[in-house]
Amino acid sequence: MPQRIVINPVTRIEGHAKISIYLNDAGEVESAQFHVTEFRGFEKFCEGRPFHEMPGLMARICGICPISHSLASAKAGDMLLGVAVPPGAVQQRRIVNYAQVLQSHAVSFFHLSAPDLLLGFDSPPESRNLFGLIGHDAEFARRGIRLRQFGQRVIEMAGGKRVHPSWGVPGGIIRSLDSADRDEILGGIPEAYASMDVALGRLKALLDGIPEEAGSIGNFPSLFLGTVSPSGALEYYDGSIRIVDAERNIVADGLDPVRYATFLGEASEEWTFTKFPYYKPLGYPGGIYRVGPLARLNVATHAGTPRADRELREFRQRSTGAICQSFHYHLARLIEMLHAIERIEELLADPECLRGEIRAQAGLNRQEGIGSCEAPRGTLFHHYQVDSSGLMRRANLLIATAQNNLAMNRAVEQAARRFVSPHRVEEGMLNRVEAAIRCFDPCLSCSTHAIGKMALVVEVRNRAGALLHTAARA
Repeated sequence: MPQRIVINPVTRIEGHAKISIYLNDAGEVESAQFHVTEFRGFEKFCEGRPFHEMPGLMARICGICPISHSLASAKAGDMLLGVAVPPGAVQQRRIVNYAQVLQSHAVSFFHLSAPDLLLGFDSPPESRNLFGLIGHDAEFARRGIRLRQFGQRVIEMAGGKRVHPSWGVPGGIIRSLDSADRDEILGGIPEAYASMDVALGRLKALLDGIPEEAGSIGNFPSLFLGTVSPSGALEYYDGSIRIVDAERNIVADGLDPVRYATFLGEASEEWTFTKFPYYKPLGYPGGIYRVGPLARLNVATHAGTPRADRELREFRQRSTGAICQSFHYHLARLIEMLHAIERIEELLADPECLRGEIRAQAGLNRQEGIGSCEAPRGTLFHHYQVDSSGLMRRANLLIATAQNNLAMNRAVEQAARRFVSPHRVEEGMLNRVEAAIRCFDPCLSCSTHAIGKMALVVEVRNRAGALLHTAARA
């Protein structure tokens, strides 16, 4: 009979999940599945609430990327109001979103993935963590902590606090950076650049030493989706959607994020709480695509800042087409961090950033609003429908991690086939399968929003553990 190897829980990710590796009668790896085992109902419990509350409420979806949800939500609110956000507020929204990308990517690389890269996939699990990394190279770990601190400090100065700031609102923002804030942020830029130089040099050297993992984990053709500017540069706040294939041929370009439902579909499976978005013209599951740092570097023609452009040109030399190895999400993440620092510096140097109005005032002018931005993990959509009083009737959240779901499942199956020997299962083998998931840096709290009603079973037991009653909802 077929057997199953279960990795439960998957470690060093945000959220709760497990991996099942299924073996056939011959004892060979036949398939694998990535099960997300948590559920959060933000799409449902926001119904009936005023849409003005959504940016603050939606920020609570995640403590790592609250700005992304607040920003996409505020942009949906902008559309409901039918207003143009003041230019200064747009620039400050951009700055805080770049700070969000910087601090979130720092967590992913330095805290969650660097222990594998610097200590080794087969190193003892009790020390294969941030504390083990500190013991191995305290200065490198400190640089990661400082980079995250820098990004968080920018968020705190703009939003009033580092986590869940109620800052972005429909029509703009509620508070502004001042000249003292600007000077403090600019004062931290040189250290941030120096840390990025160290991190990029270290990772590129490490990749050359682990060709098997770098070349085998999550290496398969797929589509890639991301937001680009009118010139085709990296864009995180506003722009159009571009989709390329594994050869970097443009499949679709100039797609309006507001029309996302015309080209993206969402499927569900009974064995996970995370949906499976797909590119509609290719159907499910053939329309597999990836989002996030790797996808953004594949779809963009250039970064648009000098340091990141140099790194991107070198990055492109790793393949004649799109970079399809999911392991290179790590390197793409560092290039994006460098780009974020450059863009923060550039935006703060513009005198218009701290001038003028920061919020447009209006009443409800539409009953449907869609907001989109690039979150650290990929393209994020918030889609709201409200009644004539501005109360939420329906919300659909298309989360970046969910959009990577098909790719993550393919990556764990590929890693299991490549690295797991069922006849002598070793911890390091299973860690490589987990590493396939860490490449994508999933945020499972963000992604778990189900279609329809969630199956529910309630068991009532006495103090001795005996089952007294069961109630179920299909």
